[in-house]
Amino acid sequence: MMRISERRLWAIVSLLAICAGPAGTAAGDEGPGWQVREDAERIVLAGPTLEAAIRKQGYVSGVEAQSLLDVRTGFRDPGFGLDIVDWLMENGADDAYRDRLPGDLPYAYNNVIHGRRPKRSIEGPQVCTQAKRLAPFVTMGRDFVAVRQGHTYTLAAPGKKTGSRWEQTLVFPAGKRYFLAADKVTSVNQSDGLFLRIDMPGHIRHHAGDTFSEVYLSYRGLIPSREFLSDFPPDEKFLYVREEGKVPARIIRGYHLRDPKTGKDGPWLAALTLDPSVVSEAWCHQRGYVCMIQEIGGRPVKPGESFGAASILGYFDSIDEMNRVYDDHAGRRGLRVSEAGWALTRDP
Repeated sequence: MMRISERRLWAIVSLLAICAGPAGTAAGDEGPGWQVREDAERIVLAGPTLEAAIRKQGYVSGVEAQSLLDVRTGFRDPGFGLDIVDWLMENGADDAYRDRLPGDLPYAYNNVIHGRRPKRSIEGPQVCTQAKRLAPFVTMGRDFVAVRQGHTYTLAAPGKKTGSRWEQTLVFPAGKRYFLAADKVTSVNQSDGLFLRIDMPGHIRHHAGDTFSEVYLSYRGLIPSREFLSDFPPDEKFLYVREEGKVPARIIRGYHLRDPKTGKDGPWLAALTLDPSVVSEAWCHQRGYVCMIQEIGGRPVKPGESFGAASILGYFDSIDEMNRVYDDHAGRRGLRVSEAGWALTRDP
């Protein structure tokens, strides 16, 4: 009953904000704030610089595929969604007990999809495809709108418990061409290296590189789209694996959009993970599309402990702009939100 009452309250607040006009302006920016529409399928956010949708059912978590619109240029993300969430996992094979794993927990490797590095699912199911329904709720502020959602895992590997909790907070500041995202896991299990797998920023659908001209990985540099014309596994090229003492100053992963009809370059769509030390592994490989998976955590965790990451995702005119925004917010791992405002935090 509390969840229903809270969501009804936010629906009323959102409706009043829309009827009353602009929800506010960001400091230093002119123009209206966000308008919010909600139905049984999704929450739709419309601002002066950015539009986005968050699905409630079907393919859930993160920002819905091709809904993130850069109003200034008209470009949208060409993938399956942004900050899309999967399983809780560890390194190491599940071969010895794979036949006893429930649901979608079995993890096959030695293939073009997952490469040669053995891994195992600890809790599931995969949130994006199997959770089926989430209950996101909206917080309206003077110069922002936030959406919070989460899911409790219901499947576990032998010897592990179910019940770990994933929570996601998305903040859309008025006047910006990007949004902020924080993913947090509170584990019910003990692990020497539990991690959360997410699509970050998201995959790139393309035909012979028609939707993007190049990829940028801050720990690798620029990669032309011609490198992604044929399939290859994640550990063949462009794989990032965290090495203690060698963590890069920034983790920025993005791609330079281009119009598939005209071939003209557009903005960059990128994800800035603000504490590079939380990224344990990151893929960028071709498997029918460019797969950009990122794994966060990968360190010891005890029951009741949490880990997470905070990122900035959206549109940028240049790599220099990405670096400036990154450095302004570096070192953060979480987001705190109330009607009074939002803040990036050092803790998840």
